[in-house]
Amino acid sequence: MKPVLIIRTGRAPAPIRARHGDFPHWFRLGAQLEPGRVRVVDVEAGESLPPPGEVAGALITGSAAMVTERAAWSERTAGWIRDAMDVELPMFGVCYGHQLMAHALGGRVDYLPGGREIGTVTIQMLDSARNDPLTDKLPPEFRAHATHEQSVLELPKGATVLASSSRDPYHLVRYGAQAMSAQFHPEFNADVMRAYIHRKHHDMRREGFDPHHTFRQVAPTPLARRLFRQFSRHHGLAAG
Repeated sequence: MKPVLIIRTGRAPAPIRARHGDFPHWFRLGAQLEPGRVRVVDVEAGESLPPPGEVAGALITGSAAMVTERAAWSERTAGWIRDAMDVELPMFGVCYGHQLMAHALGGRVDYLPGGREIGTVTIQMLDSARNDPLTDKLPPEFRAHATHEQSVLELPKGATVLASSSRDPYHLVRYGAQAMSAQFHPEFNADVMRAYIHRKHHDMRREGFDPHHTFRQVAPTPLARRLFRQFSRHHGLAAG
């Protein structure tokens, strides 16, 4: 059986890792992947990705890096994403992974106008989501956790936006039958979201946001997590 690839593009901050674990662990749990079937490749650390045909699917993590930095490891991964699209590999990118997929396929990424989006946000489904096999059963709105400074500002040609927030029009995007990406974090739980807000509270104050209000508004996000799980199941990646 081919492995499921978790493409690691960064690490959670050390205090958060110490208490809550790190991206590969959250992704494996959120997507309900069997431990023995997961292969983690740390592209930020220079590890090489296998040919797309040798894996069953790929999940691309978030990162503290910025896509606009055009780091060599990031641009190599963008090239791999294009190759994976050519063979119709199931892929789901999150946050940095979402932005990197859009960049790789011809979209534009830059800083989100108005400053960072952070906390438990309301995601609004668009009409296009009603015809999508993974979102057609979702309600018109659901909650999701987010923390990002950059965002997708222009979609690649042929991409379909499925959901947005009041701050970001491209929160959930589909790139054909096998690949999609989310700016929000379906792998976060409420404790992880609170930990990020606590870590970013000085930056939030400087940018005119109230971290205490944002902290109090954190809530469970079961539908965002369910979407991640359904992607994994739909493409035969999940346990069971």
